[in-house]
Amino acid sequence: MPTSPELKEALKSAADRIASYVDNIATMTVETSYVELDGNPDQPKLAARSIVKLDGDSQTTLPMKKGPDGILVVDTIVNEIHQQNVQAATDYRTKMLERLLSLFNKS
Repeated sequence: MPTSPELKEALKSAADRIASYVDNIATMTVETSYVELDGNPDQPKLAARSIVKLDGDSQTTLPMKKGPDGILVVDTIVNEIHQQNVQAATDYRTKMLERLLSLFNKS
């Protein structure tokens, strides 16, 4: 069954959008930043970063501070906030993947 040029273009456009979406979800980066109360709110400083790839590889930069004895320790409050952000981003990505897969299952 021959297809019209318009249908071919529509299918190509849809395939391009799906490929772009898959590229965008292949790597998820979550950054948690801070600003000092008397600082410039337009120039936040990075406090923690997590990069999670679709293949399961991940990289995390932890928020550290010097303890009273001068030894570096994880800033637990900032780390907890960051982990909540990572979980929210992971949950969102999971929902989007499920929706994308459901489109293919309907076919």
